[in-house]
Amino acid sequence: MSVVDLVMPKLGESIMEATILKWHKKPGDPVKQDETVLDIATDKVDSEVPSTAEGVIESVLFNENDVVPIGTVIATIRVGANAAVSGSQPAAPAAAPQYEEAKVVEEIPYQPAHTVAAATNGQNGNAVKFYSPLVLNIAQQEGISMSELEQITGTGQEGRVSKKDILAYVAAKAGGHKPQQVTAPEVKVLPTAPAVEQPAVAPQQKPTVTEQPAYQAPTVYSGNVEVIEMDRMRKLIAKHMVDSKHTSPHVTSFAECDVTNLVLWREKVKKDFEKREGEKITFTPLFIEAIVKCIKKYPWLSSSVDGDKIIVKKDLNIGMATALPTGNLIVPVIKNADQLNIVGLTKQVNALANAARTGKLKPDDTTGGTFTLTNVGTFGSIMGTPIINQPQVAIMAVGAIKKRPMVIETPQGDSIAIRHMMYISLSYDHRIIDGALGSTFLNAVSKELEHFDVNRSI
Repeated sequence: MSVVDLVMPKLGESIMEATILKWHKKPGDPVKQDETVLDIATDKVDSEVPSTAEGVIESVLFNENDVVPIGTVIATIRVGANAAVSGSQPAAPAAAPQYEEAKVVEEIPYQPAHTVAAATNGQNGNAVKFYSPLVLNIAQQEGISMSELEQITGTGQEGRVSKKDILAYVAAKAGGHKPQQVTAPEVKVLPTAPAVEQPAVAPQQKPTVTEQPAYQAPTVYSGNVEVIEMDRMRKLIAKHMVDSKHTSPHVTSFAECDVTNLVLWREKVKKDFEKREGEKITFTPLFIEAIVKCIKKYPWLSSSVDGDKIIVKKDLNIGMATALPTGNLIVPVIKNADQLNIVGLTKQVNALANAARTGKLKPDDTTGGTFTLTNVGTFGSIMGTPIINQPQVAIMAVGAIKKRPMVIETPQGDSIAIRHMMYISLSYDHRIIDGALGSTFLNAVSKELEHFDVNRSI
């Protein structure tokens, strides 16, 4: 019989921590390998954590709504022939005091910073309320002061305020429902306060009060307006866009390309393709195929900047901007796109797009991108000036395909014909990509699309 550690899994290179949403198993419960033990959430997506072994849950080391660093042990699993039997033996409760003691030690660092004289549900009136880093972060972003946070009734363990509680409070506040305010009990000082009037303690308390933002009068808007509170994803998008503009000096170049061959080929094969592969072929995998071919020729387009170093990414992971039903935007990533043929790209594009729209993306599906494609033509735009998805250095936008009369050069002379035309644009980081390289790459993609083989097989 042995004990196996269950750790918070790695969720992508840029994700350092995750929030525990719900435990599906508790100590003493049997668990099978790959069975879901708990649900977790990051800033982008929710995910499930499966068991890495078959046995009995021996201990759970974190509570729901706790924020846990990646790689931290979150539970232990007892494995072996006698695991199920030993789970019911009297010796098992001995683990409980050990866990409680560890939990108290973990909370000690947070008490000096957030010592609040507030009554908890059925607890001692002088108990100290504990707020997880996630709850405090949400409160700071939503402009909720500590005194206002204390008014929220917690539904978590020991009356703690959970993520669900504070988001419900924010939603009620945005909807015009005025939360209950109980100011008198919260302002009163604890009975022991006069005895603590010492030079060492008084300076400690004053900065703590000063750090909490005071009530700010709401901005008054003139005229007939509707004020809509941003949801958390929209706030993250806004922050990422502003950060990108502050990080990278953006330059955008444009090109016009004749995609008649590509349009005619897709029209010719789409029914047979869907019948054979069970997937609808769109223009997106064809665009990605052309992009990865050109990145092979100009590898700096798939890179990032680290101080005064240029990090060229050999793995070509292409992100594709996808609109969500909520109106927000997410960028799932096709890993190693250069190693997939047109069938593989089509299946990856469709699978990730469907997962994004149905909220089933995994954390790893949105990380590791080295170059991004956004199709602004989907919504009728003929061109766009996209913002770079950091830490990448370039992003390409493709516009709507329109039929236009064009001058065609032939050996017999010039002629006018109706062609399928499309504008493409490339925004790039001028710190490392100059206009010559950016325009050369853009025109290489344009030529790749124009010279598409209309007779190619699926």
